[in-house]
Amino acid sequence: MPDLTIDESFAAPRWLRNHHTQTVLASNPVRAAAVRARAQPVLGASRDWLIDCGDGVTLQAFEAPHRKAPGLDGEAISVLLHGWEGSADSLYVLSMAQTLHDLGHEVVRLNLRDHGTTHHLNQELFHSCRLAEVVGAVRAIAAKHRGRRLILIGFSLGGNFMLRVGAEAPKHGIDIARIVAISPVLDPATTMTALETGLWIYDQYFIEKWSRSLRIKQQAWPQLYDFDRILRSRSLRGMTDELVRAHTEYTQLQDYLAGYAITGSRLERLEMPATIVTSLDDPIIPAADLRRLAAPRNLEIIATRHGGHCGFLESLGPTSWIDKLVPRLINPAVAARETGPVPALQSS
Repeated sequence: MPDLTIDESFAAPRWLRNHHTQTVLASNPVRAAAVRARAQPVLGASRDWLIDCGDGVTLQAFEAPHRKAPGLDGEAISVLLHGWEGSADSLYVLSMAQTLHDLGHEVVRLNLRDHGTTHHLNQELFHSCRLAEVVGAVRAIAAKHRGRRLILIGFSLGGNFMLRVGAEAPKHGIDIARIVAISPVLDPATTMTALETGLWIYDQYFIEKWSRSLRIKQQAWPQLYDFDRILRSRSLRGMTDELVRAHTEYTQLQDYLAGYAITGSRLERLEMPATIVTSLDDPIIPAADLRRLAAPRNLEIIATRHGGHCGFLESLGPTSWIDKLVPRLINPAVAARETGPVPALQSS
């Protein structure tokens, strides 16, 4: 297991400390409006970019050029990746995009296949083992911005993808300066069990979001897909099992889930500095799985005692504690000028 430190600088007020409250309120409508209002500068600067990822795959991204001003970090480009059934416009992505844009970074918000409004771009269905196309997208971004410091930041499934990209990067000649994975999926098998056995709202949320996405895919490619029977199952495990067998190279659900797990030896080849930021009370990603990660020299874990899944809310305002932590991880000197000294960590 990599070195794990408990960061006591995150302290939610008592009324906001519960792990379900943290997870659910992160996307409440009042906060959503505030996040989108704050993100107007980076949204206004963003331009649509259809990235050729190789093998006939196209992924969509939104690129916001760096801000040119004294004291800003104009040499960095940050690539942000959302979680499953999120998008480049998810609140946590927009909040982090604005934070980094304020620091002078070029910001690229990447959409996974069949996320956002991209179901028409590629014929085949998204699944979580489609790593090659995300590697291809990162390679294309790095090539366009050769010489810049490349930083990868992912949330939930996006954090899982970014860590896997990091493990594969040397084989593809991609020079990555830093990876930060927030609440990343560790072992998909235990995450699925957590969704099934935990608070009902999570299981139903993903069933509804995924069902909507599959309907859109069917509308985009009506000659190829008919998901009507699958959509009647209303079981996340059942839907996943059937779609894996029908639309991936995997014949068993457990093999598919293992295919994108980052536990075991998966991260042994990680050569660049990487940080996993997670909460010990995450209701979707069991913290016990942290013990099953490989321990390459450059991988560290920062854990908080509270924070839920991709929550880390100190209030219902437009920023979260993550917006303060990440700049300090990727550029302590710049962050110190902007937000004060790096928080003290306690070993655990």
